[in-house]
Amino acid sequence: MNKLGFTMAEVLITLGIIGVVAAMTLPALINNQRNKALETALKKNYSAILQALDMYQAETGERISTESVGRHEVKTALMTYMKVLVDCGYGVATEGEACMPNDTSNPDSQKYKNFTGTSTINLNFFDDGQFVLNDGSFILIENSNKTSGNNDGRIYISVDVNGYLKNPNRLGRDLFIFELDSKGRLLPMGAPGTKYYSETEEYCSATSSNNMNGAGCTYNALTDKSYFKSFN
Repeated sequence: MNKLGFTMAEVLITLGIIGVVAAMTLPALINNQRNKALETALKKNYSAILQALDMYQAETGERISTESVGRHEVKTALMTYMKVLVDCGYGVATEGEACMPNDTSNPDSQKYKNFTGTSTINLNFFDDGQFVLNDGSFILIENSNKTSGNNDGRIYISVDVNGYLKNPNRLGRDLFIFELDSKGRLLPMGAPGTKYYSETEEYCSATSSNNMNGAGCTYNALTDKSYFKSFN
């Protein structure tokens, strides 16, 4: 009596088909998983920063703003209410490899690029304090308030949601900027009223080589459900 079964050729053909399908689908699945992790990390950090600001207000009776704190006080205030792993100071020394050297002569300080990866970012946005959180997120502060002699009068809180040591290290991809307004409200950069808001998406463009392209993507990343799905 003959036994029914697959021939070796049929098995090999089936395995070959499975291999081709896997090769076609796995990269997309891995990419989707990575993008989802970035989205989740952004929302988590946004919440953590908001909570820190609220806790500061509950204890001091005032909001952190350009009117209420000195140039280098924002970093200290936030660290008090966040789970900090490494204090990176101001990025001018070697506090740890997870910290970004804020020194234009150091090649490692040029890792951060704009949204399209075509230009490095101005380090002036990260020179008023850095620290690494327990989950690996990297917080960077810029406080160009009125007491610093800078007429810009703004506070920026940036977060690299997967840390300085992990790619892509791009604005609007894993590095996102928030702005504290004069009333102490935390605004996602790119929202109306923030410095890098543009009706034409000038600072969240798939083609622009402007070194601050991507700065205005934070608002989109938090409000557009398809934002992270568009990354390759």
